[in-house]
Amino acid sequence: MHPHKFQPRRTYIWQRPDWPQWRFDAAALAAPLAQVHRAQGHLAGRMAELGLAQRDQATLQALTQEVITTSAIEGEALNLDAVRSSIARRLGVDIGALAPADRHVDGVVDMVLDATQQHAQPLTAERLFGWHAALFPTGYSGRVRIQVGAWRNDAAGPMQVVSGPVGREKVHFEAPPANALPAETAAFLQWFNAAPAGDALIHAGLAHLWLVTLYPFDDGNGRISRAVGDMALARAEGTAQRFYSLSAQIQRERKQYYDQLEATQRGTLDVTPWLDWFLACLLRAVQGADGLLGGVLDKAQFWQRWAGTPMNARQTLVLNKVLDGMEGKLTNAKWAAIGKCSADTALRDINDMLARGVLARLEGGGRSTAYILAK
Repeated sequence: MHPHKFQPRRTYIWQRPDWPQWRFDAAALAAPLAQVHRAQGHLAGRMAELGLAQRDQATLQALTQEVITTSAIEGEALNLDAVRSSIARRLGVDIGALAPADRHVDGVVDMVLDATQQHAQPLTAERLFGWHAALFPTGYSGRVRIQVGAWRNDAAGPMQVVSGPVGREKVHFEAPPANALPAETAAFLQWFNAAPAGDALIHAGLAHLWLVTLYPFDDGNGRISRAVGDMALARAEGTAQRFYSLSAQIQRERKQYYDQLEATQRGTLDVTPWLDWFLACLLRAVQGADGLLGGVLDKAQFWQRWAGTPMNARQTLVLNKVLDGMEGKLTNAKWAAIGKCSADTALRDINDMLARGVLARLEGGGRSTAYILAK
């Protein structure tokens, strides 16, 4: 079959004669690259202040955010506790009680962890097929049966990204024909596994764009392309520990993300604007990690401060919940629920913490007296 049998009316970058010879203006990207490298250095410095246990907690936080948001970009809501438990299980991080396993959550977690923890291993077609199978453990996407663990076959016609009501669909993008995929993906993988010719962050931005343009699977292309981008970032940083989430930032900027992709895929092989946007988004992700890490640092400082104070297991458990950003106020009833104890026992625990200066009573009172961590 001729590779352009389904010739779209508009030209996409993969149809250009110079495909896939990416071009960009290195001078124009020098300043944004320097900014990202500075921010990464600042973040690495802050992380170096933490002990191993806190670094593990920070990695757990960042990876949980990554898994939740890479799915949310595709309109899929995963359970936060299930995701956190799944990652904690695999990393061996102690978070107390674990939520039951959920194979759908485990699939996304397995992909994200394999990409980042095994970033030094070559990326192969088999590895991508494994990720795809992990994302769709039942062989279905929603109620539609899909090709799992294999490139798409275009049996139902060319692969298009569309939006809008039936009959008035807007085609945002049409992917290369399926029969071109073996050669196209082989060229991509060979490039990806080679040492980057320039800055490794540029390599990450191009990897994300290139794979999502090939759109090699029936479904899951966005999540897999973001995982490949994360893998390139882990290689660039030379560490499996993740302290920020690019997917979380892309989720916040989802409209710009799709607009940038569409403009780039309809443009030329000069992808300077895409890389400029990618680096700016990455910078905001790295800078945004300060907020995420603030909680981890605060928690570490809290336990250092009260290291010599005797506490029972319930008190430690409830205080950790508060430090992790528990919703709502801490009351006697909430203490009893978290600590799985009677109201009387909860009150004894609380009074002990008040007497030692760990907790303070909020103004107000009555039956619903609330408590906060003492300053």
